[in-house]
Amino acid sequence: MSWQALALMRIDKFLWCVRLYKSRSLATEACASGHVRMGDREVKASAVIQVRDLFSVRQAPIWRSFEVIALPSTRVGAKLVPGLITDRTSWEDLEKQETARKVKAAQRDPGSGRPTKRERRKIDRFTRDD
Repeated sequence: MSWQALALMRIDKFLWCVRLYKSRSLATEACASGHVRMGDREVKASAVIQVRDLFSVRQAPIWRSFEVIALPSTRVGAKLVPGLITDRTSWEDLEKQETARKVKAAQRDPGSGRPTKRERRKIDRFTRDD
């Protein structure tokens, strides 16, 4: 696959191609809502990105920073993503994000949302016809 063949690419398409968003429409919405930046400015979905550009994506509660290594022609598998972008996010920010994720999971009220494995086992025992 020739990644260097492309010189420019729309940022919404690039974010989708490198699997930062599940769909291109989600990447477009993120750009429109100000969750994508190049340098210190918010960008529209039609903004053009090229090799060696730096961009940031909002993943609450932090901004993840990336550098473009190469541009793909189409969406790539997860194993190929490290060949396209380099994560420049500081360790402190990544630890902050992990801590926030753990706090959010710990605050989940029992019975709300998807059942845990333990709750599913209790439901199975209760509904079993023995």
